[in-house]
Amino acid sequence: MIKIKNILDILEGVQVDIIKNKIKVTGNLGSLEREFAHPDIKFVKKNNQIIFEVSVSTKKQKTIVNTFKAHLNNMMRGVSEGYTYKLKVCSGHFPMTVSIDGDKLTIKNFLGEKSPRHAKIIEGVKVEIKGNDIFLTGPNKEYVGQTAANFERSTRIVNRDRRRFQDGIYLTEKPGREIK
Repeated sequence: MIKIKNILDILEGVQVDIIKNKIKVTGNLGSLEREFAHPDIKFVKKNNQIIFEVSVSTKKQKTIVNTFKAHLNNMMRGVSEGYTYKLKVCSGHFPMTVSIDGDKLTIKNFLGEKSPRHAKIIEGVKVEIKGNDIFLTGPNKEYVGQTAANFERSTRIVNRDRRRFQDGIYLTEKPGREIK
């Protein structure tokens, strides 16, 4: 049997606690908890590292270990630095207004519609509107990204020429790259 060990260094200022299959990551921006359950993969915290071990290494187990490692790395980066996504409100035909109502984003007068559209803000994501820019921040990369996708999806244009009707809310910046 071939054994595989994959090592992930714990970031400075981040505390990682492992309880059975749950990993809790705590940093200066809060804490995140996630369950990593797979019968073939074991993980242990030693010194300032997390070691993933697989007893039988197949291609599938290697990819699952790398996925677990990426999720854990995102969690550590989230509680230490946080994630910020920037979206832009574009309204060429009708002046669209955007406001926050509790856990929803309300979009009024989108393409002249009389009824407002709503997009869900996932818990733990902070939304800030500055003019035509919307900033989403939070420690959980998946929640921030899903909230941005909810905003974009709420202003999706159907049955119109997208080259002419470019109104909507669009993602312009996310961690690691700028979208043009």
